[in-house]
Amino acid sequence: MGKRPKITIIGGGNIGATAAHWAASKELGDVVLVDILEGMPQGKTLDLSQAGPIEGFDSVVTGTNNYDDTAGSDIIIITAGLPRKPGMSRDDLLATNAKIVHECASKSAAKSPDAIIIVISNPLDAMCSVAMRASGFPKNRVVGMAGILDTARYRTFLGMELNSSIEDIQALVLGGHGDAMVPLVSYTSISGIPITQLIPKDRLDSIVERTRKGGGEIVGLLKTGSAFYAPSSAGVQMAEAILKDKRRILPCACYLEGEYGISGIFVGVPCILGRNGVEKVIEVSLTNEERAELHQSAAGVQELVDKL
Repeated sequence: MGKRPKITIIGGGNIGATAAHWAASKELGDVVLVDILEGMPQGKTLDLSQAGPIEGFDSVVTGTNNYDDTAGSDIIIITAGLPRKPGMSRDDLLATNAKIVHECASKSAAKSPDAIIIVISNPLDAMCSVAMRASGFPKNRVVGMAGILDTARYRTFLGMELNSSIEDIQALVLGGHGDAMVPLVSYTSISGIPITQLIPKDRLDSIVERTRKGGGEIVGLLKTGSAFYAPSSAGVQMAEAILKDKRRILPCACYLEGEYGISGIFVGVPCILGRNGVEKVIEVSLTNEERAELHQSAAGVQELVDKL
């Protein structure tokens, strides 16, 4: 038997700690939670470890303030950075989080040169560029978590509208992780039935709009931070697809080199996620309107990257 996979999660706040919870409970591997605050990651992981006998998981969960403990990781999930407060856009976090993500990526990549980095910190697409530069990793080994979360929000709202199971709802959300994201109505179906046959256009339009502002809706309600259950769950779904070499087709922030007519930035697109990270970017055909929306979303990401 080989050793268990090792998953490092950087940032012991709500997203990081909850990601550790999901990963340990699914027994995806041993988990190391890193944070600069002394005692906090150690306390959270000790608490989580003590749930092991109750939930029946054997993953070893460790908290640390030292990157030496992350050496030899298969997956590095970066969640560190400031969360949004009411009235803030994701872009307001740019300068502060760029410094934090740069440090996290360079320090962890040095200890785990073969790892795959999953970025969750906001503004997501720009932070992927920071992580790729700081780590020196190739484009297939840096990937951002956004599309799965945005798609999950979209699917949740569709399920609420129809009062039906979310299990059979298939959907795709592309573009940057922000208010200009592009939910593709033409690729939305339930058990193969096009969504346009089940929900009238005006209701569908308002669901698309609610999806775009889904993160802000939660920030507005919480008042002291941003979403963490679904974002961490989405990051762990990506880690699972990679560790188990599932080759799942999932919407993720990938570095594009000409796909969809976009180059040199990370943008949310469907990709095959497997043991090598982003195994392939999938180009789906878009309507002229969808393509224009995607390019507009990409232009917003480019603007942030230029500021950096």
